Amino acid sequence: MGLMLLVLLLLVLPLLLPVTYGLPFYNGFYYSNSANDQNAGNGHGKDLLNGVKLVVETPEETLFTYQGASVILPCRYRYEPALVSPRHVRIKWWKLSENGAPEKDVLVAIGLRHRTFGDYQGRVHLRQDKEYDVSLEIQDLRLEDYGRYRCEVIDGLEDESGLVELELRGVVFPYQSPQGRYQLNFHEGQQVCAEQGAVVASFEQLFRAWEEGLDWCNAGWLQDATVRYPIMLPRQPCGGPGLAPGVRSYGPRHRRLHRYDVFCFATALKGRVYYLEHPEKLTLTEAREACQEDGATIAKVGQLFAAWRFQGLDRCDAGWLADGSARYPVVHPHPNCGPPEPGVRSFGFPDPQSRLYGVYCYRRH
Repeated sequence: MGLMLLVLLLLVLPLLLPVTYGLPFYNGFYYSNSANDQNAGNGHGKDLLNGVKLVVETPEETLFTYQGASVILPCRYRYEPALVSPRHVRIKWWKLSENGAPEKDVLVAIGLRHRTFGDYQGRVHLRQDKEYDVSLEIQDLRLEDYGRYRCEVIDGLEDESGLVELELRGVVFPYQSPQGRYQLNFHEGQQVCAEQGAVVASFEQLFRAWEEGLDWCNAGWLQDATVRYPIMLPRQPCGGPGLAPGVRSYGPRHRRLHRYDVFCFATALKGRVYYLEHPEKLTLTEAREACQEDGATIAKVGQLFAAWRFQGLDRCDAGWLADGSARYPVVHPHPNCGPPEPGVRSFGFPDPQSRLYGVYCYRRH
């Protein structure tokens, strides 16, 4: 009797469960793989894999933009030969891994239904103004948004994808701890760059800065936890005069135990850095308060470098910055204003109580 009851349960149970055959679950969406869906849309009842090719098109050139801006990552798809009527496809955008970091899902969509992920929520959407256009718009760009993105179009068993490379216009600058040379491990280097409105520079960014003339003899951390320094003019303290110019490398270092300076990367600004006209010089505390009274904040080092590089900020007056250093930017060198090359000059980290400096402020709008 017990055996017969068990057999009946095994026969009846499948009839009581919901049928989801052919509906794999992916990122919160169900997708049908039925034969009818595979053949619908081309107007001839012909399977997509039988003579119809899916093509995804993305730009070959790198897209350049700046922090705080909005950007469109172009992506279109088409069929060869063209279909008579449209088909339902699944779209997926994700950011590829950089230097060992995990890949990041950005957006998945079917028709008007979509889902965004992580830090991209509320900042991304598909531009579907035109047929077969699945370009991605990212708003309020952040420093960590630069990198390579993949646009994937999936139609049943057929899928194709294309890459879009996004680069933020920026400037690389070396940063040294207030305690002196070679005081930062990798994690501390990440922290100080973030505090100065920047991120740790990649090798590609440092190499581009070297091509543009960056010459710096102190070794610093890069994004991949290697330690390097760029030399334009070989000389004795920097590896010796016999070595060719280039980006010298110490190779990978221990992220916690080894200590160096760090190379930071700051992007072009959405806002303005300016030297505050004030009747007298200020202490560091007074400098912060003066910027606040002017409806601004005291500028960070990365913001000053970005203003020098992209806004042409040229001022021979040294001013306090948020990290307690005193610096000034020179675009057009002239007498009594430091070395004959353009750059951001530094007075290091003076006594916070000294009244020898003005202040650089930052206003976002």
